[in-house]
Amino acid sequence: MSDAFTTRVLHIASGAQEKVVDLTRDCESFLRETAAGRDGLLNVFVPHATAGIAIIETGAGSDDDLLAALHTLLPADDRWQHRHGSPGHGRDHVLPAFVPPHATLPVVSGRLELGTWQSVCLVDTNVDNPDRQVRLSFLG
Repeated sequence: MSDAFTTRVLHIASGAQEKVVDLTRDCESFLRETAAGRDGLLNVFVPHATAGIAIIETGAGSDDDLLAALHTLLPADDRWQHRHGSPGHGRDHVLPAFVPPHATLPVVSGRLELGTWQSVCLVDTNVDNPDRQVRLSFLG
């Protein structure tokens, strides 16, 4: 495979509760190994119908605020037509319309170009599937 395009799959154990998992260090580590000081793009993709990728501030309560906002927008109750798994699981299948399953980010001189408080995060509300994959791809 050309070194202009490199990909790696992360295996994330998100657990049995809704959570926001910060992937920023994993992304930076991947770029240190693959970008070799080049400019390009990092694509982060979660191949699951019930999870998404968000660029948000973490550690100051924003991750909990995001989960609370998702509960308001997408309550875990019996209103959903998609009905299997945990109560309200149908909302997990609507999540990617609000938190997309991908993000494409600039890489300059081999470094991820995020704002001061931005982090790359997996958003997982599906408590029935605690094992996730996240594909990192660098094109540069």
